[in-house]
Amino acid sequence: MNNRKQLIEQIKAVVNKLEKEYGNELDNGILHLIYIRYKNALEILENDMDINEINIIGGVRAYMDSYSNYQNPLLGEMHKAEKMYNKLL
Repeated sequence: MNNRKQLIEQIKAVVNKLEKEYGNELDNGILHLIYIRYKNALEILENDMDINEINIIGGVRAYMDSYSNYQNPLLGEMHKAEKMYNKLL
């Protein structure tokens, strides 16, 4: 699987985890911002648009600045996505 497809799958994993675990909390706040950024990244990748328009870098830090749940598995998934995106660039 190429890097782009791997990133798509990883972003889908983050989006699914956000929807499953934080469905009601995605209406506003930092989780909403993170969710919107990942949904936009997915749309960009799936539609072969300019990957420089993706804005997921910093999501882990934003989450950690807002919540004190540093052991949340979501952070690991987001970190993987950020690393994959950096590699793709």
